[in-house]
Amino acid sequence: MSISDYIETEGLPAADRKPYKPWSYDSANAKLYIPRLAAGQDRWFAAALSDQKGKAPSRLAVFAEQPQHRRWELVSVVDLDRQKLPDVALDLDGYATAVATDGNKQLAAGADLLRTGVLDNFATGGANTGTKVFAPTRASKRQIEVHDKTGTRYGNQGTTVFAGAANRYTDAYALKTTDGGALILFSHTHTQTDAVAHPGLQINPGKDDRAWLHDVPRTSITYTFVCNDAATVPAKAEPSRLIGYTCARTDASGPPVASWSDRA
Repeated sequence: MSISDYIETEGLPAADRKPYKPWSYDSANAKLYIPRLAAGQDRWFAAALSDQKGKAPSRLAVFAEQPQHRRWELVSVVDLDRQKLPDVALDLDGYATAVATDGNKQLAAGADLLRTGVLDNFATGGANTGTKVFAPTRASKRQIEVHDKTGTRYGNQGTTVFAGAANRYTDAYALKTTDGGALILFSHTHTQTDAVAHPGLQINPGKDDRAWLHDVPRTSITYTFVCNDAATVPAKAEPSRLIGYTCARTDASGPPVASWSDRA
């Protein structure tokens, strides 16, 4: 359970809370990608993990050393849209090769451009950069579908607008693949703002919003999502492939309707 999951669950009535089930993985079936790192470089490794024994890995995770805490931490997890893993290049000793995530002239795109493409998928349905940066995959299509379906759900009664937001998690991780490209794991933050179309209407928060909005009707609500993304990037000038992403809502806020404001 993530911190955002915990906050969301705490806002639910006891009868609606599902029993906590800690996430675990089958260590015997894990595939590790440990890069050779020079002295002074931040230490990290990636792992393909399965939450069921005997099943193919369905998640990519990054573990990074946190020297200030004297421990290793799980810093990123991405649910894959298919079970075929990227072909990470390994040397004769089984080590992977870490490569620069930005400013790398050997790659068609860096983490910053990938992040821009993902944000555009949500904000415009990929109209500006998303469909140029990424080839169609299940993951990129799902992001565009979120824009298309969520953006029209209120009809003429309201609007939904997606936008990029300040991103606290700027670290990105990249491993060289056998085709000369790279597997890049990165994070992004976006908002979704729902608003009524004219006075007299209100948005009633759902039960999953209770932790932040407390069942108070609003004229608009801005949700914040933090997401982990994974993409394979070619060495030549071709679109990248988004192979998975995982999002969690971390905040929700908005002005109450006038009647509630007056009551307060």
